[in-house]
Amino acid sequence: MFENKFFKVLGIRNKEELSEFSRVAKVPQKKLKYYNEEVIFPIGEDLRKIIECLDISELELRLKLGIIDNSTLHLIEQNSSQISKLLKPNQDSVQTKINLEPAFKTDKGTLYQADCIDVIRAIPNESVDMIFADPPFNLDKVYESEMNDNLTKEAYLKWTEEWLLGCINLLKEGGSLFIWNLPYWNTYTAEILNKYLTFRHWIAAEVKYRLPIKNKLYPAHYSLLYYTKGDKPATFNQERLPLEICRHCGGDIKDYGGYKDKLNLEGITLSDIWKDISPVRHSKYKTRDSNQLPVNLLERVISLSTNEDDVIFDPFGGSGTTYIVSEALRRNWIGSEIGPIDSIVARFKDIDFHKDQIKKIQNKKNILFTEEMRSLRRKKGHWLPETLGKKH
Repeated sequence: MFENKFFKVLGIRNKEELSEFSRVAKVPQKKLKYYNEEVIFPIGEDLRKIIECLDISELELRLKLGIIDNSTLHLIEQNSSQISKLLKPNQDSVQTKINLEPAFKTDKGTLYQADCIDVIRAIPNESVDMIFADPPFNLDKVYESEMNDNLTKEAYLKWTEEWLLGCINLLKEGGSLFIWNLPYWNTYTAEILNKYLTFRHWIAAEVKYRLPIKNKLYPAHYSLLYYTKGDKPATFNQERLPLEICRHCGGDIKDYGGYKDKLNLEGITLSDIWKDISPVRHSKYKTRDSNQLPVNLLERVISLSTNEDDVIFDPFGGSGTTYIVSEALRRNWIGSEIGPIDSIVARFKDIDFHKDQIKKIQNKKNILFTEEMRSLRRKKGHWLPETLGKKH
């Protein structure tokens, strides 16, 4: 807590100094902790009291905290020449590419057992077609790598910016970037990406399995950000899904009225709300104790944004789903995992099982009705494209 920037600017290094500043500035400790932990700029009377106690201006406080609004940015732009002379580039801060030894290789991919930041620095810039990242959510979970999953908000966001900017450098022009995270964290991620990439979609992957949280709406989706480098993606393969029907009676969920005959026989265009992405729980498909991304999520993302022999990078290997799907779809892949990689390697020994999974997934897309759906609808007397206009 006392390592955060806000308390450092206020000169607060311990509980005693926090208590003293609170007393002198007449701002409750609770509110000071809130501004510090949530990385939020104080406003109103609290701001007035804080800058008065520090004997500095609001502008100086903003600059010290790195919280820049448009008016402050305008002042910086007007004085950019003088500021640039003061802030001479630090040659020591220039990152050089490093060499790493692969921990595992296949015909299509390379996996490094290392920190993702080091791996990012080892990959040539503008050499990757697509990046998919599923970073730790900072929920204080225990990982096999023993990494710290309980950072302060400030530290987590600083780390997020570091690996994100590195990933941006790796993307080719027209390359795609997908970030899977909680909506809370992806609001900050989007703020970073909006400065460098083109926003395509905020995809809501509906997952109704969390417990309700008091005084909040029921959380029912993960966020999947989709950005591209440049004005448009180099590759976008349109995905379509079967028409949504009742799994019991086979009837339509949505009433298409007189437009049934105008529906595309290849299916309904994929929207930015995905209702068919479920967490992997069944032991038949789950290959490790910790979280594992569903195969259909990665199959969709990879099929949507890449072609065969494109290069895919995933900086957070986890259970290796990105690598397995990339291999099965004949994409080249690069991965990193800071923790044990035994479970990832083991999955490649059973690659045929995953290829069968993917084949089943692909047989159920880009078609208006699957054979199972057709059979049920015939049995229940519901319309099909070939029966439109005929009496049921």
